[in-house]
Amino acid sequence: MNARADKHPQSLKSAEPGGHSDTTHFGYTDVPTDEKVRLVGGVFDSVASRYDVMNDLMSFGVHRLWKRATIDAASVRPGHRVLDLAGGTGDLASRFVQRVGPKGKVVLSDINAAMLGEGRARLENEGKIGLVDYVQANAECLPFESNYFDCITIAFGLRNVTDKPRALESMYRVLKPGGRLLVLEFSKPVLPLLDKLYDAYSFTALPLMGRIVANDAESYRYLAESIRMHPDQQALEAMMQDSGFERTGYQNFTGGIVALHKGFKF
Repeated sequence: MNARADKHPQSLKSAEPGGHSDTTHFGYTDVPTDEKVRLVGGVFDSVASRYDVMNDLMSFGVHRLWKRATIDAASVRPGHRVLDLAGGTGDLASRFVQRVGPKGKVVLSDINAAMLGEGRARLENEGKIGLVDYVQANAECLPFESNYFDCITIAFGLRNVTDKPRALESMYRVLKPGGRLLVLEFSKPVLPLLDKLYDAYSFTALPLMGRIVANDAESYRYLAESIRMHPDQQALEAMMQDSGFERTGYQNFTGGIVALHKGFKF
């Protein structure tokens, strides 16, 4: 069965999020739960066109090494089916296309249409027309059949999801038995004094770079706040286990500023 909801390889499809209640956090601000998707969407609508440039500036290019490690850890082979969630501008999807080959399948998915459009333009510029499916979807209610993908990746996207346990359960459902989930995400620094230096950088340099490069300081202030509100390494691993994943573990990068989490479905 095709992973997509229609038969057009370049189409964008939407999956409506389920209903929510009460409040949740948008950075350090409490907001109605039903509003978070819209607010996060506004952030990425604003930064989409400068997203890759800002990633290079903010991480001094190191994000490329973190993502390369994620691709290597995926261990995908020719013929595999890969879902890259919150895939944005398509940097992981581009690499996966090369690894799964013509008999495999790569699905680039993002809840934000502007980000997904940037990813599609990038991949088409690389000559990968027809090699990637594009699906606009909420990670909490993935529009794919169960037991379909060999590997799922989500890089720097889980912290923006409103209901993380629900999203992890949705990923578990569409993953094949024996398949793996990789979550690359900002986490909690583990080196002495690094957390204080990181805070100073995050809440001063990031908004300043956002204002100068993307003309949007507030979105990058939200970025810093959303990182602080995200579960730390141990809490996220426990959340993955509660969602059914086994043989979980994580690897810290850059002193724990970023962590790569892995879990399997059996």
